[in-house]
Parts: sequence; C-alpha cells; structure tokens
Amino acid sequence: MITHFTRDLEEDVYMTIPQEFASKDNKNKVYKLVKSLYGLKQAPRKWNEKLVAVFKENGFVQSANDHSLFTKSKDNKIIALLVYVDDIVVTGNCLNEIDEFKSFLKFKFNIKD
Repeated sequence: MITHFTRDLEEDVYMTIPQEFASKDNKNKVYKLVKSLYGLKQAPRKWNEKLVAVFKENGFVQSANDHSLFTKSKDNKIIALLVYVDDIVVTGNCLNEIDEFKSFLKFKFNIKD
C-alpha cells in the first residue's frame, strides 16, 4: 500500500488555514498550495496521473482494456501490476525483477509492503 505521495498541482488552488491552526495574524489569510492535499477534488486525478507517470518511467505499459492493469516485459520476464485506489498487486515470473520494481517504488513513494 502506498501511504504517502506528492501530488503536483498544475492549476492554482487556494485555501484558508484550518481553524485549529489559525492565529490572530493568519486567520483571514488564504494560502496558495503547491502540492495537492488529501480530500481536494483534484487529489484522485493528480494521484492517478502521478502513479501512471511513475509506472511508465519504469517501463510499464497501461492496458487499453483495463486502465488499472500495467505490464512490463523484458527478456522473457514479465511483471503485471493491478491498481486499486492506493493498493497495488504485483505479480510476475521473476522475483528479482519484482524486488527491483519494489525498490524503485520505495524510492518514489513511502510504501508499505
């Protein structure tokens, strides 16, 4: 399970500071976000864009029939990924390739295996 990731914003998103963090100096201010926050309407779309980009960077191809399925084939070694929200099922015919991919994911995201 991927527990933390950055979501880069392409559009301007502003927010007021949550009341529990507000002081008399900042309670009437708004802040421009540089990263998406969990719960924003942009978050699921940004998460998907980021995840797909990371998979493609590692050589995976997204299935045209099932957009949650990604495959990578190299030298008769196959890895398949199935994504459901923030969980990923990883399978393949070469444990070393799977371990290399999981190391790559750990470098990109804070994951729990």
